[in-house]
Parts: sequence; C-alpha cells; structure tokens
Amino acid sequence: MAVKVHVKNNRWAEGSFPNTPEGEEVFTITRDRFESALAQFPDMQGKLVPFIDWDTDNWDSSMAEAEVLLTWNLPTEDLAKKAPNLKWIHCIGAGVEHMLPMDWLPEHVTLTNNKGVHAAKAGEFGLMAVLMLHSHMPAIVTNQKHAVYDSLYCSPIAGKTLVVLGTGSLGGSGAQMVKPLGVNVIGVNRSGRDAEGCDRCVTTEQLDEVLPLADYLLIATPDTPETRGLMDRRRLDLMKPTAGIINIGREAVMDYDALCDKLEDGSLGGAILDVFDPEPIAPESRLWNTKNLIVTPHVSADDGDAYIPLTLGLFFRNMELFLAGKPLLNPIDPKLGY
Repeated sequence: MAVKVHVKNNRWAEGSFPNTPEGEEVFTITRDRFESALAQFPDMQGKLVPFIDWDTDNWDSSMAEAEVLLTWNLPTEDLAKKAPNLKWIHCIGAGVEHMLPMDWLPEHVTLTNNKGVHAAKAGEFGLMAVLMLHSHMPAIVTNQKHAVYDSLYCSPIAGKTLVVLGTGSLGGSGAQMVKPLGVNVIGVNRSGRDAEGCDRCVTTEQLDEVLPLADYLLIATPDTPETRGLMDRRRLDLMKPTAGIINIGREAVMDYDALCDKLEDGSLGGAILDVFDPEPIAPESRLWNTKNLIVTPHVSADDGDAYIPLTLGLFFRNMELFLAGKPLLNPIDPKLGY
C-alpha cells in the first residue's frame, strides 16, 4: 500500500526572513521538484502518495491520513490526535531548535533532520572565513569604510591553530577543508570523540583549556539547552587579543554584545558572523557598525541551486529505509535536541 506523504512548505518562519506569499524559492518543494528527485529512485515509483501545500492550509484533513511529514516547521498541538497514522517527520533544516521542547513529539514518531546536506558548502565557507581572518580582511573592510589605506600583512597560515566548536557535519567539513593548509585543528564536542580533520578533540567541558590556544575559532554548534550562552564574555576573555571568530551555528551560542565590545576595544582581532536572531538584523543593530566585524546574511551553508535536490535526495534515501522497516538516517534525540 502506498505511503501517504504530506509535504508542508512554510511561507515564513518566526526568527527568519519573512518570505513572499508563495514562500522562499530556495526552500520550496514543488511537485516538479519532488517528482524530479523521485525519478532518481525508480524502485520507489508508485509507492508514495504526496500531498504538497503550505503551512496550515488543509492541515487537519491531510494530516488525518499522513504517515510521513516533510517540512521545516509544524503546528504541534494535539499532533498525536490530528495525525494518528504519522510515523516519521523530516525537517528540511539541520537545526531543530524551533521545535524545542519536544514534549509534543509522540513516542512512536521519528524526527530526522537535514544533517549532511549543508556540509560541502559550509566547509568552503569555513575555509574562506578562516583565510579572511588570517588575512585581516575584517580590519581591511573597516578601514575601507573610513578611507584608511593601511597595509596589513600576514604570513602563510601553516602553524596557526583553529578550534572548531561543534564537529558535526558543518564544523567537521570546515576542519577538513582547513587542515591541509598545515593548520593545527582542535575539535570540541560533547563527548570528545575523534573527528576527521582534527588533530585532537576535547569535550565541551575542556573548552576553557583550548580557547587560549586558538588563533581562530569556528563555531558550528546547534542551539540546544547545553550550547546556549556557551561563548559568554568570560570565555571570550580567554582568547588571544589577536584571535578571530566565525559563527555559522546559532547566535544563541555566543554573547554578541560582549563580542562587539571586545572588537571595539581591540581585545579581539576580528569576527565573521553568519547567524542572527532575529533575522534579518534590525537597521539600528550595533552589528552593522562594529569595527573589524563582517556580517554575512545567513549564507554559509545553504546552496541556492541544489538545496532542495540535496534535501529530497536525503529524504528518499531515508524513505527506502522507512519502507524496509530499517532505522532512519539523522534521527533526533528529543531530549538533546539534535
């Protein structure tokens, strides 16, 4: 019997860019895109019945029979009652902090995320950002704004130390891209497990020990109760005054006001920030005018051309496992939030 799949596009999500009435094209799953991706899985033909719509349009009627939900966000109230046949939800983003706490998730429903889809793009961005910090580009851009011509030189990056806070698909990809340049890479994760591209890894509890070693810090952690406020003012004070910081994870992990203070007083070398809350940044935010800070508008990991094809490729690989009754890729632990 064919599996009933509800694809729910979001017109806009709180805390992110408000989209057009039809939604943001980069993240929209149309029927054409769905069918095009499905064509790459010939054994799955005729096994799915997709229903594609927006937000809560037709929510009650379609979820009454849906077995699988593909979405970014969803109404969680009375989900078990409204979707009695639901077995699997796939979130088209890597972060699921917007779904916390997950006491709404029925025990028999598996939640998966888009981990891995962003890796290649995020790794390239991480490499670019580390090299920009090493080459003093945030300071050079600040000087340009003020018509200051100051030649800021640097040597090759070999021998410098990069600390990667969060060695999942995003941070891990960044580590792998930077390591071949001769950089000493230290990974930080919850368990201290080894990660490809890192010379060594330590636990999050050992973060204070490695921050003073960092010439560059790449933050790539999700927003969870454990990571919120992790890089506070005290920890920023542990870093070298010449150090540079990159955040492609979530704003909640770092105290941005403390970061701006340190950039302004010269006790940090530079920063490149790609994630904010809310987005877009308010016109009056101090982030726009803080010296030695480069703002990128949440573009580090999303591929405008391939995001949905990559997402659907992962979804259909998981669907093969679902149909076979096997464990799914990228399951989320509701207690940890990742």
